[in-house]
Amino acid sequence: MPPAIVFRKQLRRNKLLAFFAEQPACLVAIEACSGAHYWAREIGTLGHEVRLIPPAYVEPCVKRQKNDMADAEAICEAAQRPTMRFAPVKSEEQQATAVVFRTPDLLIRQRTQAINALRGHLAEYGVIMAKGTAYVAELLERAMDPKTDVPEAARFVLEIMIKTMVTLEMQIKKLDREIARRARKEKDARRLMTIPGVGPMTATALLALAPTAGSFRCGRDFAAWLRLTPLQRSTGDKQKLGATSKMGERTLRRLLIIGATAVVQQAGGEALHRHRGSDA
Repeated sequence: MPPAIVFRKQLRRNKLLAFFAEQPACLVAIEACSGAHYWAREIGTLGHEVRLIPPAYVEPCVKRQKNDMADAEAICEAAQRPTMRFAPVKSEEQQATAVVFRTPDLLIRQRTQAINALRGHLAEYGVIMAKGTAYVAELLERAMDPKTDVPEAARFVLEIMIKTMVTLEMQIKKLDREIARRARKEKDARRLMTIPGVGPMTATALLALAPTAGSFRCGRDFAAWLRLTPLQRSTGDKQKLGATSKMGERTLRRLLIIGATAVVQQAGGEALHRHRGSDA
């Protein structure tokens, strides 16, 4: 017999755990969105089996007119599919590591915004500076130079921006030290750092953002999860491969590509050095 609807019930957030505490052990399907891992851990402690479904797999099951009831029905339908893929529930420590890892990216973007704003303001008064973090020290020096034609009213604001940049720089360095400390502390992170091109940042990101290694059958499956594979538009006997997909965990993919590029460049430089040595 096809599955039937037992009941429909609207719950407030503060009554959710009390509701599940009264229910017999069952399968609970949740869309993997903000707060999903917390609720999955809490509901799991009540004896239920919790499965997180990525939103991309739930959306095709929404029939029409998106609302909470239609979303809940789509989640139930997606959870019953035999080939459905579920996201593993993250622990509190994994989420804490992810927060530590993602925060420097936010601060770096804010620092870049402050640098660009400072350059733009100085350009309004004829002080033209080169782009890039390598010229930040010179940028700060020119901004505080009393010989420039910057009015006092603007200097007050520029001084606030400079203090903000200095504070951001200090916080970024502090977080970098925390990431390095966590990488030295974690056994798995130390093992990952033995791979060429993988440093503390990438090792910490792998532990925080990627599922456990046991979730994949082989390295090719992990590459597919990262979307380091081409898009397929194949049909019949014709195989059509496109560009690399932009889906998946972009941060991890970026770090791994940067690390691999550095290894290739280093290997190419060493090969060129040996070639020149043999010619000599």
